Amino acid sequence: MTLDPLLEADFAIQIHAASAIAAVVLGAFVLWRRKGTPLHKTLGRVWVLLMFAAATSALFIHEMRLVGPFSPIHLFSLFTYITLFNGLKAIIIDRDVVRHRAEMQGLYAGALMLAGAFTFLPGRRMHTVLFGADAGWTQSLLVIVPILVGAGFVWLNMRRRALRTGLPAPSRN
Repeated sequence: MTLDPLLEADFAIQIHAASAIAAVVLGAFVLWRRKGTPLHKTLGRVWVLLMFAAATSALFIHEMRLVGPFSPIHLFSLFTYITLFNGLKAIIIDRDVVRHRAEMQGLYAGALMLAGAFTFLPGRRMHTVLFGADAGWTQSLLVIVPILVGAGFVWLNMRRRALRTGLPAPSRN
């Protein structure tokens, strides 16, 4: 493991990686602990800022270009902005705790777990950081598969909760 690929990267990539990694760790703590406490609210605000920073910094990363300077992965930034807005609106304006939880857990699963899993593919920077430049698919799959399974469990949990509460279930797409 070496941090050199991150330390030598553009500033936007450094901000993106740091905020995303911090959001993964903090989000796991915030999203599945007791809710409504002052600690939850404070750390939740920090998590929202980290997610906003990760989404915004991603817009300045243009290593994969398919449509002008952008690639389909930039859609995760749009997904993050929309989901943050919906989740904050649910709790602040609508006082809908169930919808707030679903939005924030969906954001964690989609933007952090799902998108994050694919940063460990061979040739990607986080693959090089974790395994080295010469590592192949085996190490990647040992990391990616459990992350995807975890994201699937989060999605199934959200679906079950939605069915119990009568909310629309997350789409299968």
